[in-house]
Amino acid sequence: MIALAFCNASAMRRGGIMLQLTDFTGRRAAAALIAAAGLLTGLALAPRAHADDGYRLWLRYVPVHGAWLARYRRSAAELVPGGALSPTLRAARAELERGLAGMLGRRLPSAPSVTAGGAILFGTPHGSPLIRALRLGLRRVGREGYVIRTITVRGHPTTVIAGNSEVGVLYGAFRFLRQIQTRRPIDALDIVSRPKIRHRILDFWDNLDGSVERGYAGDSIWKWDELPQYLSPRYSDFARACASIGINGVVLNNVNASPYVLTPLYLAKVAALAGVLRPYGIRVYLSVPFSAPITVGRLDSADPLDAAVQAWWRRKVAAIYREVPGFGGLLMKADSEGEPGPENYGRTQAQGANLLARALAPYHGILMWRAFVYSTNPHSEDRVKQSYDIFKPLDGKFDRNVILQVKNGPLDFQPREPFHPLFGAMPKTNLMLELEITKEYLGQQTSLVYLGTLFEEALRADTWARGRGSTVARVIDGSLYGERQTGIAGVANIGSDRNWCGSIFNQSNWYAFGRLAWNPDASARAIAAQWVRMTFTDNPAFVHPVVRMMMASREAVVDYMDPLGLASQMAAGTHFGPGPWVAPGPHLPPDWSSTYYSRADATGIGFDRTASGSDAVAQYAAHVADEFASLRHCPEDLLLWFHHLPWTYRMRSGRMLWDSLVLHYARGVDEVRRMRRTWHRLARYVDPQRFRLTAAFLAIQQQDAEWWRDASIAYFQSISRLPLPAGVAPPPDPLKAYEAFCIPFVEGTPGAGPACPPDDSPVPH
Repeated sequence: MIALAFCNASAMRRGGIMLQLTDFTGRRAAAALIAAAGLLTGLALAPRAHADDGYRLWLRYVPVHGAWLARYRRSAAELVPGGALSPTLRAARAELERGLAGMLGRRLPSAPSVTAGGAILFGTPHGSPLIRALRLGLRRVGREGYVIRTITVRGHPTTVIAGNSEVGVLYGAFRFLRQIQTRRPIDALDIVSRPKIRHRILDFWDNLDGSVERGYAGDSIWKWDELPQYLSPRYSDFARACASIGINGVVLNNVNASPYVLTPLYLAKVAALAGVLRPYGIRVYLSVPFSAPITVGRLDSADPLDAAVQAWWRRKVAAIYREVPGFGGLLMKADSEGEPGPENYGRTQAQGANLLARALAPYHGILMWRAFVYSTNPHSEDRVKQSYDIFKPLDGKFDRNVILQVKNGPLDFQPREPFHPLFGAMPKTNLMLELEITKEYLGQQTSLVYLGTLFEEALRADTWARGRGSTVARVIDGSLYGERQTGIAGVANIGSDRNWCGSIFNQSNWYAFGRLAWNPDASARAIAAQWVRMTFTDNPAFVHPVVRMMMASREAVVDYMDPLGLASQMAAGTHFGPGPWVAPGPHLPPDWSSTYYSRADATGIGFDRTASGSDAVAQYAAHVADEFASLRHCPEDLLLWFHHLPWTYRMRSGRMLWDSLVLHYARGVDEVRRMRRTWHRLARYVDPQRFRLTAAFLAIQQQDAEWWRDASIAYFQSISRLPLPAGVAPPPDPLKAYEAFCIPFVEGTPGAGPACPPDDSPVPH
C-alpha cells in the first residue's frame, strides 16, 4: 500500500478539487537550434507553445494553469511509501510522481509518513489491510480492473486507487492522471472500470534484421544486436504508453517469422525484453514458422500428426517458458502467402493449431492462429470466400486455448470492407479480431487518417448471428457465446522514429486501438477528443476543429482511393498510390491484381457476390445476406463490393453510378484541402516542430489524393467512355502517364518493390 499526500483537508472541505483550466503548455527543453527557429508569426495571439518532438506521446504531463493552481501547489504535500514495493507498484508510484509533478510544475518531496490532510492511497487488498478494510467492491472489476473513489479515511478526504492485482492499480493510476490531463473533475470520484477483452495485443511485424514489414516509422524499436546486454530506456517508455491504455501483450516479431527466434541466442534476448515489459502488465508472445521442426529441429517433417514433431514442440515450448517466465504464447501464420502449414501434409487447420496449443496448455499459454488463409489457385472463384470456407467446417474442433485471429474484413485491411463473415459463424471457437494500426493501405506514414472510426465500424458491425445486436464486439468480448479466451490484436505502427509512429497523428491510432481494446463499446469521437487534449491542448478552439478533421479523415481516404465499395485498387507490391489498371501477369496472381476486384468493363463495374455471382453473401446470417444482396438495401458505401452494375445505374441520389463515382473521388480531395486549411488556422496553438511536420504531411496527402483522383478517373473513363459530370476538371495527364509512373522503393515494403524502368518518364502532375 502507498499513500501520496495530495492536499490538505481544509482545502478539500472548502470546495473540493476540480480542475477548471483553459490552457497548458509543454516545458520540454529543446535543442538550441530548434528553439532559435522558434515561433511562427501570429503566435502572440495565444499562449506560446514550446518545441515538442512527439516522443512523449499522450503522456506529456505539461503544467496546468489558472488561479486555482496556485492553491493546489501550496497544498501539495509528500509521497509516502507504505511498505515494500513490487516492480509494478513502483511503476505506479513513479507514474503518479511524474504526472503530478509535471502538471504541478515542481517535484513532490518524499517523507516516511503522511503529514498533510488529504492523500492518494493506492494498492491492493492483498497488500494493504487499509484498502481491504474499505470494502470497495473489487470483485466486480476482475483481475485487471480498478476502482477510483473519493472517500474519507481516518478523518481525511482521500482518493483511493485500488485493484485486485497490482497491474489493475497501475491502470488506475494512469486513469486518474488522464482525468486531470483532460480537465475532468477529481473532487468526488467514483470510477469503476474493467477490460471487456482479456488479451489486448500489439502485433509487431518486425524482423530480426531490424526492418519492419509494413512499418512506416523507421526501423524496429527492438535492437536485437544490443540485447540482452543493453536495454534501451525506450523499452520502458514504450511499456508505459501501452499500460496507459491497457495493452497487455506484445508479439515481438513478424508473422512471416524467422526460425532463428526460437534458438537459445534469441530466446535470451526475448527474456531480457520480457523483463522490462513485465512490471507494466505486458506479456510477450512470439510468431513462429510452421516449419520450425525442420529448420530448427532438423527433423524431416513438420506434420502435426507426427509423434516426433509433437515431441519437438513440447520440448521447445518448455525451453521457452524456462527462459521467459510468464511467456504468453505463440502466433502462427500458416498456409498463407507462401508460408508453410498443415495443408502441406494434408492436415486441417485445426490439426495444425492443436499441435502447438497442446504444447502450450501446461503453461496456460495461448495459440493465436491466423485465419488469413487462402488458396493460391489462380482459378479461385472469389478470394474473399476462402477463409470462411476453410474454417467454418472446423467450428468446435480447435482446442480451448486456441484463438482464431480473424481480420476485420474478408480481404485484407482495405480502406473499407464489410465485416468478416466468420464473426458470428463459429460459436464453438474462440475468435479474436485483428486490426491494422499501421496504415498499409491508407497512405502509410504521411497521410492523416484517424482509424478510430474504422475500428468502431468493425466492432459495431451487426452479424445477426443471434438476432439484432450480435455485434462483432460481442463476439470477441465473449458476451455473445460465453468464451473465456477473448482477444483483439492490432498490427503495430511503432518504429524507431523519435515520434514513435512516423507522424504525430499516427499516434492517435495506437491510442484508439488500446482504448477500444479495453472497451469496444467506447466512442471513437470521444477517444479522439481525449487524445487531442492530452497530446496538444485543452483549448476548445483547437480541440473541436481537430476532432472534426480526424473524424472525417478516414472517409476522405475511402473517397479518393476506393469509393462505393471498390477494393484493392492500389499499385502492386508497395500498396502505395493508385493502380486500378494492375492486371494479372506471369508473376502476379489474379487475386493480387486490381482488375480482379473492380471487374470494370464496358458494361459496368463491381464484383457480383450475389447468388448470380460468387454468392459470397450466403456466408452471412440471413438478415445480413438479404441486405447485402438487395440493391434497395445494400449500403451504398459497399455497393460495388457486392454488385456489378451498369455505369448508368441510378443511385439513390438520382445520379448515374459513373457520376457518383467521379464525385466521390473529387469529394475526397476536397476534404483533404479542408484539413490543410483547418490545420493552417491552428498554428498558434501548436509548437512549431509538430505543426510544421503535420503541415508538410498534409501537403503530401493532398498531392497523393489528387494523384489517386486523376489516375482513377483517367482509367475508369477509358472503360466507361462517359463524360465527366459538370464541374469536374479532366485529369491533367493522359492515362499512359499514370500507368507508367512507378515508385521503386517504399519504406516497409519487403524487397525492393516493383521493377521500375530507370528512364526519364515525367512525374504526373
